[in-house]
Order: sequence, then C-alpha cells, then structure tokens
Amino acid sequence: MHFDLADLRLFIHVAEGPSLTQGARRAHLSLAAASTRIKALETQLEARLLYRNSRGVELTPAGVRLLEHARAVMRQVDFLKSEFSDGGAGSTGHIRIYANTTAVTEFMPEILARFLADRPGVTVDLQERLTRDIIRGVMDGSTDLGITAGPIVAPGLQRLHFSTDRLALAVPVGHPLAGRKQVTLDDTLQFPHVSLHEGSTMLNFLREQVENRGTTLTLRIQVSGFEAVCRMVEAGVGIGVLPESAARRHQRTMRLEIVALDEPWAVRERDMLVRKLEALPACVRALIDAVRGYAAATPAGSR
Repeated sequence: MHFDLADLRLFIHVAEGPSLTQGARRAHLSLAAASTRIKALETQLEARLLYRNSRGVELTPAGVRLLEHARAVMRQVDFLKSEFSDGGAGSTGHIRIYANTTAVTEFMPEILARFLADRPGVTVDLQERLTRDIIRGVMDGSTDLGITAGPIVAPGLQRLHFSTDRLALAVPVGHPLAGRKQVTLDDTLQFPHVSLHEGSTMLNFLREQVENRGTTLTLRIQVSGFEAVCRMVEAGVGIGVLPESAARRHQRTMRLEIVALDEPWAVRERDMLVRKLEALPACVRALIDAVRGYAAATPAGSR
C-alpha cells in the first residue's frame, strides 16, 4: 500500500471536524476533491471509514483504527521536520495541548507567550478539556500534551509532575466563614457559590465532590475565569472554591478572605501527560522544559 500524507492529514481533519465539509476546509480542498480522496482511501484499504449522517460523519471501526495510525504517522512526520528544520531542533512544529481550567486560564498563557516569542515557527492549539478527555486525548494521539491536576488514573502514559497547588475558599470580608482557619466542603454548602462556566474542569470536579455527599451545589452565578470569580466574591455575591495560587494573586488587588479547605482532595498535584517523552517532536519537549522551568522559578503561591 502507498499512502499519500496529504490524504492521511485530510482524514484526520475530517474525523476531528467531524464533517467532510470542515475537513475539506481545513485541508484547503473543495468538498468534491476531499470526498474523492476519502473514497480512494476506502478503496485502497477495502474498508468503509466513515458513516455519513445529517450532522456530519462518524468513524467506523476501521476508521477508528486508521485515525490512530494516521495520527502516529503525522506525529513522526512533524518530528522529522522539526529535527531537520533550518532553525534547529524545536524551532518549528505544531503543538496541540489539552489542559484543565487552571492551566488554560492561569499559567499557560504566560508560559506560551514567552515560548512562542522565541520560536516564530511554532504554532499551538490550546484547548480546555475535562480530565477524562485529556487522558483519552493523549492515549489516542489526538493531543501531544495533556495538563491535569489532582489524582488521575492514566495507565500507559508518562506523568511528568511539575508543581503542587491546593484548593481554597474565597469569601467576602466580614463573611461568617471569614474568621475560620479552615473549613470543610460541608461548611460551605449552606452558602451560594460563585463558579466557573459550565463544562469547566473545576466546576465538574466540585460537583463530583458535592454529589458524593448526596447533596447539590447552589450556584448564584457562573463566570468565565478566576478573576471574575474573585470580583463576584468581593462584591458579596457568594463564595468560591478555586486554586489558592489564583486566590492569593487576586487578593493583592481585591478585598477577599482566603480560608483553607480541610479536604483530602484539596491538595492537587499538577502533571503533564505524554505517551512517550523521547518520541515527541523537539518543540513539544522544549515546551515541557519551559513549563518545568516556570514552575521551578515561580513561588508556589503565585503560580
């Protein structure tokens, strides 16, 4: 069999679309040309790769297998390009990252700003995902790097620890919980909470802890980031659970009280997940080094 790399990349685009139209657009092809190339792949493999429906496409079992192999092939092609680029190893390439809320909104923008400024040939796709989707994405090759916090089960993946943070409670000045040295999650549930947006890893994690207690979380408002959470808390709208590092940073400019959470899950180890470190393109390994360097150079309460 002889595979055209452009066809494999097109198939990846279509699968991730997930539609032929979206895949064709990302591959800069007409819809007819993209359809012809996919049909040629199916003929060559003697297998149907896609189910077409009104919402787009769905992979067949054969399509799932091809997607895994196609991603592996294209990763190696990108690896080869980066190793032999004119600018040297790590100076070119594309990096896809699946990360939790804290990484996407707090420290990765700062790290990536410095990293990309020094590497004009590198592009990055940073997406916020739930922990289970981060793990699955690294496993199936849909992302190069995953960033998680807290206990995880990720068999077959390498976990690269880079820092430790803990969750804390932010309350308005004068709040009934403000004078406490520490509180449990149960202590907070009688008060309305300010939370991140629906689908965020932080909100999902907090809901899981609350549901494990057989109760529900009362949400007063949902916002887009930790700064907005703190501003709502400062105004007396509610209380909020968030990483202590974020709470301490915003406390410098806002009137907030921070109370420790006396829960075993409050301490959160931060990890980067990869399939195989030595098999990653040089640009991804350079970014991993940048994350580790940032964590080592930044005080725990500031990152």
